[in-house]
Amino acid sequence: MGLKRNVSLVQALRYRGQGPMLTFILHRIGGLGIVIFVTVHILSSFGGGNVGILLNTIYEHWIFQIFIFFCALFHAINGLRIVILDLWPKLIEHQREAIWVEWGIFLPVYAIAVIIIVRSALGG
Repeated sequence: MGLKRNVSLVQALRYRGQGPMLTFILHRIGGLGIVIFVTVHILSSFGGGNVGILLNTIYEHWIFQIFIFFCALFHAINGLRIVILDLWPKLIEHQREAIWVEWGIFLPVYAIAVIIIVRSALGG
């Protein structure tokens, strides 16, 4: 028996889940980004010749590194928040505050990393 959802695309786009929904979506994007990185990394190791060089060029590019770092860091910090809320269920009532703490940790760490990656890419 499958779940039936009678939600149109317009209704889905108007949904205002705010913080919890944004972290839900970004957690999934982060996991997918990590899978993409590992796949490209493995394929570049086994792929010889031009394919290996192309894949190495892709995952060594600074834009890809910024994306992958976003995925890994957000996925890790959000996963830690989820684990904490799972271990102490009474904290679930403070979920929105936990999301603010998560962003408060994520944004400065990510900003510093982006500055370092961009400086390195520009030869600095």
